[in-house]
Amino acid sequence: MLRALITAFAALAGLAFGSFLNVCLSRWPEGESIVKPRSHCRNCGRTLTWWENIPLLSWLALRGRCRTCKATISWRYPLVEIVVAACWVKLASAPFPDIPSDDYAQVFLLYIFATRILSMAFIWLLIALALLDAENLWLPDFLTLTGVVIGFLYAACEPAILWKLDSLTQIPLTEESESTPFGLFTPALSRLAGILAAALLILAIRWVYWLLRHREGIGLGDAKLMAMLAAWLGLPGALLSFAIGVILGAIVGVIVLARGPREGAESPALAKLPLGTFLSIGGIISSLWGQPIIAAYMRYAGLN
Repeated sequence: MLRALITAFAALAGLAFGSFLNVCLSRWPEGESIVKPRSHCRNCGRTLTWWENIPLLSWLALRGRCRTCKATISWRYPLVEIVVAACWVKLASAPFPDIPSDDYAQVFLLYIFATRILSMAFIWLLIALALLDAENLWLPDFLTLTGVVIGFLYAACEPAILWKLDSLTQIPLTEESESTPFGLFTPALSRLAGILAAALLILAIRWVYWLLRHREGIGLGDAKLMAMLAAWLGLPGALLSFAIGVILGAIVGVIVLARGPREGAESPALAKLPLGTFLSIGGIISSLWGQPIIAAYMRYAGLN
């Protein structure tokens, strides 16, 4: 029963935060405040009533059009709300580990809730970056660099929290190498090295592309995004995100080339593709299903 309530709450919260994300996606590129003015039609400027701001339901009730000027309301609005809600439900519905000690059950559950809320925030951030890059070819530093800092602090503090919970509950939450205070610094240094390696991977590709084509092929924002992925997912998770992103980018690139040039447009071979969008999608997949994917690959490659 509790799990069902948590899942339902995650779905409703996902719809609400998806609606808020739509406001951010519409206003950030224009340099507008996300607080004022109130939600309004982007075409005629009319302030929306309360019932026109209900996530998903309002779009369906209005049939995707403004009530006043009949301007089309983009499919992006309900799609973003559904995607955020679906990802949050996936995270919230994951089974809780067994807690053999009742004395510190509340502390342990609080830790689980906190980690899942952070994971939800990370997914929200990736969806925001995916759409900002797809629509504007823009990966803002205030999102990527903030994501790097928060992700690193979370990864650096988690071993200490687990070690403390381990000592209180006698639940084997930490690896043997991290079971002493001195060993708790190792994961932080490892994560920092992963962040630098992930960023350097993109910078190396950017440099090689410049040597071969004498033009910029990958933006610096993509390097910061890779660093953010490594901060949250570790280097293996970031590399999985990169592999998925490259595959998605290759598929889209082939489709663009197959369609041929449009009248008055530049050659498809010179078209700019949003690598940040593909990396963000890869990061979402890696965050939700990364461990079984990596484990399956390790077994297939005979490395496990």
